[in-house]
Amino acid sequence: MPTNFGDLAQAHDEVGILKSRDYFQSLIKGEVDKGIPSSRIILGGFSQGGAISLFTGITSLTPLAGIFGLSAYMLLHNKLPDHIPSPIPNKDTPIFMGHGDSDPLVKHEWGQGTAQGLKELGFKVDFRTYVGLVHSADPQEIDDLEAWLAERLPNQDS
Repeated sequence: MPTNFGDLAQAHDEVGILKSRDYFQSLIKGEVDKGIPSSRIILGGFSQGGAISLFTGITSLTPLAGIFGLSAYMLLHNKLPDHIPSPIPNKDTPIFMGHGDSDPLVKHEWGQGTAQGLKELGFKVDFRTYVGLVHSADPQEIDDLEAWLAERLPNQDS
């Protein structure tokens, strides 16, 4: 039986997701404590890595330079507002999402639903569809991500 976006809520391990989020937040704090400005930190990944990156970034207490998810969706989407801090440190943080329209594992509509839900919450999401792409990366997607990253993290003079 195919899984739909609504079914994902039942499959989520909330305790495990929150533990992973807290671990990633500890990594971010460690970098900030070493002197890296949070305005130079981007959190992102592919598939499950993208899913935990989106969730961690949206619920982070630390403002970030950007958040991205490729072939990703929002973990705990039905409980997301309960996990977003107030005020929202990353409300203006740019979010990039890339997704293939032929992805059989993390369905395109899950990515679209995630982007739409985040936009409805006031987040700035750049969602891009890659025609014919399955659960994989695409050269155009990587080029788009590279350009997005370069905008978020311009070279600094030494």
